[in-house]
Amino acid sequence: MKVNPQYNTKEALLDLYNKPLLELVFEAATIHRQYHNPREVQMSSLLSIKTGGCPEDCGYCPQAARYHTDVDAHKLMTVESVLEQARNAKKNGSSRLCMGAAWREVRDNKDFDNVIEMVQGVNALDMEVCCTLGMMSEDQAKRLKDAGLFAYNHNLDTSADYYDDVISTREYEDRLNTIDNARKAGISVCSGGIIGMGEAVEDRIGLLMSYMQMENPPESIPINALVAVEGTPMAEQKPIEQWEMIRMVATTRIAFPESVVRLSAGRTKMNMEGQALCFMAGASSIFAGDKLLTTPNPEYNEDQEMFKILGLIPKEAFADGEKPVTKEDPIIVARKEKERQRAEELAEARKKAKPEGFQPRKVTTVE
Repeated sequence: MKVNPQYNTKEALLDLYNKPLLELVFEAATIHRQYHNPREVQMSSLLSIKTGGCPEDCGYCPQAARYHTDVDAHKLMTVESVLEQARNAKKNGSSRLCMGAAWREVRDNKDFDNVIEMVQGVNALDMEVCCTLGMMSEDQAKRLKDAGLFAYNHNLDTSADYYDDVISTREYEDRLNTIDNARKAGISVCSGGIIGMGEAVEDRIGLLMSYMQMENPPESIPINALVAVEGTPMAEQKPIEQWEMIRMVATTRIAFPESVVRLSAGRTKMNMEGQALCFMAGASSIFAGDKLLTTPNPEYNEDQEMFKILGLIPKEAFADGEKPVTKEDPIIVARKEKERQRAEELAEARKKAKPEGFQPRKVTTVE
């Protein structure tokens, strides 16, 4: 059951969200146990492979070039440095790596070729690979799929009604189109939202209704609490109470029984008891590591201790779907062949310029 038919209207979902908290958590926990192992929680790592300098104006994001934050812009990481980070993440217990680039959209250039190689390499490590790269075309999605991409993250962030209060440089429909392009390529969809941006409860429900109305709702739905960053338009937003996160997690779990609900940004503001209620209410994934792109996150050791205390076990990679088969990318193959030929031409040119046995001309001087 991808969508719970009992709550497929905005009114029904709103009534559900407003239930007494313990009743809501109990209902969510009951459904969670029907479709998931309640002890399993996937540990994922989120890596910013290209940081800052984004041309968009998302009011919550410290990576927007127009805002004055402490985030320094960095160019795309090298393939090898990403694979090194992936190996470290796997060693620390992560079974999924999500790579994020501060792009408005994917461009068909060498940077995207490098991302393709990153996906191929991480998939070869037997880790689930997720990317969040901004808007993308169907052809670009197909390349990512063939490289071995397991999931594509593209959040709707909030309801269609509140969206214009958060972002003006990209339309809600653009986000839906990108999700559709991922679907057409056969990529699993990861899409969720952020609460605490000044939206009404009705907007939180409106976000979930956007997924309800999809032919295929996301396989995973991350729930984020706003991390207010100085220099962004939302810097002064009052932090939400952890009970609001618990309500949102529980409501999402009940509405989408089969989806993985991901407890994402904002965990640093939650104590262990609050996180425990989120796991009870249906969250079965966290991001591990000290950063989520550019914002703070609990450290590995803290999470390992929490798992031990709560009796949680890490979820294995590809438990929710088969490992993608990596295919040879013809664009990269052609580029590397061209680079090889060019290197040979340069080597030959150098050899002709300085043939073996070359001796400098002797010059005699007349006294």
